[in-house]
Amino acid sequence: MERTLIDQNREEACKAVPGPWRELPELSGYQWSRSTVGASGCTVYRLYGKGLTPDLYIKHGAGPYADDLSAEAERMRWLGGYAAVPAVLHFARTADEAWLLMTALHGKTAYQLLQAYPEQQFAVVDQLARQLRRIHAIPLRDCPYASDHLSRLDRARARIDAGLVEEDDFDEERTGWTAEQVWDALQDLLPQRPDLVVTHGDYSLDNIVFCDGEIEGCIDLGRLGVADRYHDLAILWNCLGEFGAPLQQRLLQQYGIAGPDYERLKFYQLLDELF
Repeated sequence: MERTLIDQNREEACKAVPGPWRELPELSGYQWSRSTVGASGCTVYRLYGKGLTPDLYIKHGAGPYADDLSAEAERMRWLGGYAAVPAVLHFARTADEAWLLMTALHGKTAYQLLQAYPEQQFAVVDQLARQLRRIHAIPLRDCPYASDHLSRLDRARARIDAGLVEEDDFDEERTGWTAEQVWDALQDLLPQRPDLVVTHGDYSLDNIVFCDGEIEGCIDLGRLGVADRYHDLAILWNCLGEFGAPLQQRLLQQYGIAGPDYERLKFYQLLDELF
């Protein structure tokens, strides 16, 4: 499917940037745009406009984000055996930088659909819940990656100490908080008793792509691993709050949770603020 237009709300046109893809002749002839959404620390480019040739994406990470991108490439390849994800076409790494070239998932994100088609909101949430159940049903023994709350807390502490937490990007209810205040609030909710499953790790509305009313696949897999199912539920729950409590309750209902643990929801929402 050809996409030739720039989505002014999500990307901006740019020139081709230097990188190892210059050695790949099949990338010549594309136009470039840079994503203006997301907060992963990596830069995302869409390559488009080459006749009927499909779009591609390039993700670039530097410094501490190079390791994150290496983890994402590895996990994307792994999850591709169980769910629809972009195909990794090329990955390159130096000591300080990493580049990931992948196929595109065409369509609109769950966030875009909820915004544009209010009458479809319950149907979108139902599909999100079903896909999340399928990911969580992957056998634990098959997954070689750990993303439990203790390892995540260690990484969060390291990010705080390195000054990597974007405090001005906290949710509205925590406007004005410092990363240390979030950290302290997390400690008040420990210990946690996790219900371990294979998790996406960042199951937000912008990371699930729909096409023709069906889920096309998911993206941003750098945090995938075995963790508490509430890790994914809390992130999606938090995203749905923008569209109203009925959608949040619909998520839990369709996922199959009759009595939600709101303390665990809060814990994983706080933890996500530090990433």
